[in-house]
Amino acid sequence: MNTPDIKYLFEPRGVAVIGASATPGKIGYAIVDNIVSSGYKGGVYPINPKGGEILGRKAYSAVEEVPGEVDLAVIVVPAKFVFEAVETCAKKNVKFLSIITSGFSETGNIEGEKKIVNFAREHGMRVLGPNIFGTFSAKVSCNATFGPKEIRHGNVAIMTQSGALGIAMIGKTAVENIGLSAIISLGNKSDINESDLLEYLVGDEGTKVIMMYIEGVQDGERFVSALKKATRLKPVIVIKSGRSKRGAMAAASHTGSLAGADEVFEDIMRQCGVLRAESLQEALNWSKFIANTPLPIGENAAIITNGGGVGVMATDACEKYGIKMYDDTHELKRIFSPVTPDFGSTKNPIDLTGGATSAFYDSAIKAGLNSPNIHSVIALYCETATFDVENLPKVTKSNFKAFQAGKKPIVFSLLGGEKVENCIVDMKNENVPVFADVYEAVACLGTMYRYYNYLKTDVEHAEDVEIDVDAINKVVASAQADHRSFLLAHEGQIVMKAAGITLPQSKIAHHIEEAIKYAEEIGYPVVMKVVSRDILHKSDAGGVALDLVNKAEVIDAYQAIMHSCRQYDSKARIDGIEVCEMVRKGTELIVGARLDKSFGPTVMCGLGGVYVEVMKDVSFRAASLGRREAHAMIKDIKSYPLLLGVRGEKRKDVEGVVDTIIKLATIIRKCKNITDIEVNPLLAYDVGEGVKAVDVRVLITKK
Repeated sequence: MNTPDIKYLFEPRGVAVIGASATPGKIGYAIVDNIVSSGYKGGVYPINPKGGEILGRKAYSAVEEVPGEVDLAVIVVPAKFVFEAVETCAKKNVKFLSIITSGFSETGNIEGEKKIVNFAREHGMRVLGPNIFGTFSAKVSCNATFGPKEIRHGNVAIMTQSGALGIAMIGKTAVENIGLSAIISLGNKSDINESDLLEYLVGDEGTKVIMMYIEGVQDGERFVSALKKATRLKPVIVIKSGRSKRGAMAAASHTGSLAGADEVFEDIMRQCGVLRAESLQEALNWSKFIANTPLPIGENAAIITNGGGVGVMATDACEKYGIKMYDDTHELKRIFSPVTPDFGSTKNPIDLTGGATSAFYDSAIKAGLNSPNIHSVIALYCETATFDVENLPKVTKSNFKAFQAGKKPIVFSLLGGEKVENCIVDMKNENVPVFADVYEAVACLGTMYRYYNYLKTDVEHAEDVEIDVDAINKVVASAQADHRSFLLAHEGQIVMKAAGITLPQSKIAHHIEEAIKYAEEIGYPVVMKVVSRDILHKSDAGGVALDLVNKAEVIDAYQAIMHSCRQYDSKARIDGIEVCEMVRKGTELIVGARLDKSFGPTVMCGLGGVYVEVMKDVSFRAASLGRREAHAMIKDIKSYPLLLGVRGEKRKDVEGVVDTIIKLATIIRKCKNITDIEVNPLLAYDVGEGVKAVDVRVLITKK
């Protein structure tokens, strides 16, 4: 199959509009009008069975009649005619199909959508949509959307799964003075998705920041790989809906996509270096700020203010958003004493007091710019009777330009009445990063520092460890032949041993005499557990006995387990009783791996034991991870301090936990018929003493 170069979606040499209309108000008219009005220099070919002329351009009755090259066909005919239009595009060797029409998977017409995509791919075409508003590319000045006619050109690229929200964003970016290098509607993502678009945008010199609105993720493994490559070159900002259970349901009904668990999405975005925004306004603020501000060269930030209260608020915000405030009091005094009133403060925040004038304010900000020890500045202003507010715009604009020239970030927050609000509006139109809210200003700088710190880390590739894949596949195949979707306890142990994960000693007894023999070989105390393909949750069935210290207790436990399990399920097939080493106490963790519906192979770790479902203190990552990322996911859990040692305890063997995570990640990536692995508890002992996988659960694909 010949796959066309994605650049022709963004840089088409000719665009056909199938379903073009001569009637104002029709979508087919608006798209032709937008293309023509945007100054596009390539061929514009309206397609309408009636022929004639539309907006001064010759209309063709079929796309095959077009004399020039057609790289992009925008299809706006009713859903029942779309496939026929796609067939005609194949005859013309069109490269990309932008299907505006709705009425496909988002309404349940999945088969119709698949038919279009399959045909298109067989004939060397790619499909964008269906159910979209179109595409805009500043590179060739082509607005092939039915959104606003005027789109401000700039360096922020937006891809959005929601058409209506995307159209609204065009208007919003114009109001916020955010210029776009591209805006692409993805709709149902039947074929082209975010990963495809990233491939082009990462290499586009006109794009400095990439912003995405996502409702659901498809082909998550590829998406993770694309994001990891993209974020090393450009900031990627994501806003995702479907965070709540009801929101996820709404997202699925809206676009026909499945929204994954939000906790998984959050952790994996962080793993990929993506900057996740909570709201559309936040995403736009960050995009504009990062697109127009140089990255810092260091971490030291200074707050300069004429109000103590707002300075304290900014300090709180710095802590929230991870900004390091410069705290060398001697150096701060040396830098700011000459520009601070005697009754002010040179401690960070630098307080110029309410009596400061624009001259003090200007001098203090410039002092921050000129100091090599200060790498960024948060400039705050509260309206006072003594401040000459008429000079505020001039001071703010000149300092912003000076900081840009000096390659240092600066943000401003101005609080006051009508005059101050007018200043904010005026300066925003000139791309000065000025905000009425302190937290909005600090959040922008904090987001830039998150990206700055991400870039400082080395690229880490997935770590593969040696596991016996053949042994694992063999035991899985045996279980599948038995028509099971899970492994029995002793089979799960085979998987663990094949991966080199330490287990307690154990043997399967088939009668009381064997149970006694194995207990004495292993050494008291021991644990006994039922082995049954029909009893997945052993404790619920009374299938577990702990801390058995002699022969008599083993006999009693064996009989009690058999009786309880028969009572629980009289038809249950019992393959034996597992006799296990009674492991000594350790810190209980849960470590797992699974095939996530959105992201494919993922790993999880957290606080384990019986409270795991109550506490839900867990973190996630894509399974393509190395040791540094495995350490990071352990540090993410709230109970991480338990591993560092509390109340006189020694530090736990964190490296052993990391080893286990990497091994499970390798299993879930390499053994395609395993869907879930859960080790709970994984006991972590003191440093040097390792870990033990006490209970293992493995789910497999059923054949």
